[in-house]
Amino acid sequence: MGAQKAERDEEFRAFTGAAWPRLLRTAYLLAGDRYSAEDLVQQALERAYAAWGRVRRADDPHAYVRRIVVNEHARRFRRRAPEQLVTAVPEQAGPDGFGALDDRAALLAALASLPARQRQAVVLRYWEDLSESQVAAAMGCSVGTVKSQASKGIAKLRSATSLTGITGMTGMTTIGGTT
Repeated sequence: MGAQKAERDEEFRAFTGAAWPRLLRTAYLLAGDRYSAEDLVQQALERAYAAWGRVRRADDPHAYVRRIVVNEHARRFRRRAPEQLVTAVPEQAGPDGFGALDDRAALLAALASLPARQRQAVVLRYWEDLSESQVAAAMGCSVGTVKSQASKGIAKLRSATSLTGITGMTGMTTIGGTT
């Protein structure tokens, strides 16, 4: 019995080490800050460990745990009022000289302003580069809902004045099929 538990724990450790960066990135884009993202991933991994026998038998264990992350994020939104995320990065000691960081901060702030379901659809579809059916499975909804939520989210991002003039945002106009 002890050898089986040790083997199970080692298998879970290996999975966690490999999956952590992608799960953290997804959680960060959903939650809007690193600390909340780490909490989301930790909670998802706790649930995955408790059900590890079922998770490892799944066709894609990473997709199974990603679904747990999305569900945990949705559960947080249902339990309490949405957080008021800041629209601007706090003042820094001096200019960083990296415009890309300012662009990234503006993009993350615009992403954080989206409703939870739209944010989930946009993050999973375009940042994680999942198919619509994979996103639907992760969100627990239909492909039509994914298309609708992603389309609305992209439309809001396109109209965000904070993103006007950001280098590389021209690609946003092709997302969803319009140019």
